[in-house]
Amino acid sequence: MGDLSAIFQQATQVILAMMLIVLLPGLLAGLLVSIFQAATQINEQTLSFIPKLVVTIVTLMVTGSWLLSLLMDFTRRLFDTIPFVIG
Repeated sequence: MGDLSAIFQQATQVILAMMLIVLLPGLLAGLLVSIFQAATQINEQTLSFIPKLVVTIVTLMVTGSWLLSLLMDFTRRLFDTIPFVIG
């Protein structure tokens, strides 16, 4: 039972790490654009959407290979522990 909880804990850590790396730059870009919009009183929805989209795509392009290797390492460890979990 301890093996399964460790696997779920590792899976949660990998998912959170991958999610934060992709979403945090977009969140910061949205915050900066919102501050700019509030300061200049410009209320245009596309002005906040496009920078978040661009930053998220650039983040995926820059960190995509690292994220894929992180996921592959976790999957490889998961497959290596299958015999120990089954019995």
